[in-house]
Amino acid sequence: MTTVNTHHSKNYIATTKRSKGLPGLSSWRLCAALSLLSLMQAEPVLAQANWPTRAIKIINPFPAGGGTDAFARPLAAKLPAELGQQVLIENIGGAGGTLGAGNASRATGDGYTWFMGAVHHTIAETLYRKLSYSLTRDFIPLTVAAYVPSAVVIHPSIPARNIKEFIAIEKKRTGKINYGSAGYGTTHHMNGELFNLITGTKLIHVPYKGAGPLTQALMSGEVDMAFDAMGTAAPNIKSGRLRALAVTTAKRSELLPDVPTLLESGINVDVTTWYGLWAIKGTPKPIMDRMHLATTKVLALPEIKTIWSSLGATAGGQSPAEFEKFIASEIESWGKVVKASGAKVEN
Repeated sequence: MTTVNTHHSKNYIATTKRSKGLPGLSSWRLCAALSLLSLMQAEPVLAQANWPTRAIKIINPFPAGGGTDAFARPLAAKLPAELGQQVLIENIGGAGGTLGAGNASRATGDGYTWFMGAVHHTIAETLYRKLSYSLTRDFIPLTVAAYVPSAVVIHPSIPARNIKEFIAIEKKRTGKINYGSAGYGTTHHMNGELFNLITGTKLIHVPYKGAGPLTQALMSGEVDMAFDAMGTAAPNIKSGRLRALAVTTAKRSELLPDVPTLLESGINVDVTTWYGLWAIKGTPKPIMDRMHLATTKVLALPEIKTIWSSLGATAGGQSPAEFEKFIASEIESWGKVVKASGAKVEN
């Protein structure tokens, strides 16, 4: 005698009715949904593992030919050998580097857009009343690419041979001697503000749209002096088109060994210009790790060291965590200078 489990049969009949005669379809749908979800979760992981599959862009927030370009372009030229894809530089100058930074902050954090910023962007955090981005919230620090001393340079028409003579001349012409910068919030600008604070001078600030236009204005005599990065200043100093009075770092530059530091000249200033690489917020850690490894390998290349040395620079290469701490300290230090000088940019 055959026994029928009526409870099971009722459940079976109910299931087959719901499934329109296809027993087990609900389970099949569940399995399909889970498989699809698994594929969706695996897709970004696979994309990260295969990164990069197309060209990478580095946004330089200053015009071509300036200090940032001097380091961004050699770096971009060597990265393809490590990453297997072309690396392009996009110059978006204006507003002391904040226009390009704002543009970069709106990019997708997928590893295909990076930002080559500078010390200027740590200054901008307190100098500008309103920014369209936040350096600490919209970007992820990768590493410093280069540290560069600045030189205090003057047009040869100013008859000073050292800092002491220059200050004496300024005191006799108060309000008539100016200094140029690559824009509001750049180290050119804030070094001038710091110099005024410490020496009691009243140099007039004249901003330009990048280091290239500043250099042209300085060599033509349109501006009297500048605190210019060594990379752009050194060739013009050696040619005699500009005269160096001091360097801003604690140690003398190997490019200009006969030029004293501001500290040696009796001015309590020790500042360095630096350029760094940031990722866009949301960039996955595996991509960050690979880009950091590639960047540090490039910075260690003999060819890059030679280029950096010719610009009076030394390479960075620290970890993202170390760079993040450094950024925080720079924002704090320059914030004090901004506050003491009373400088502000309305935007």
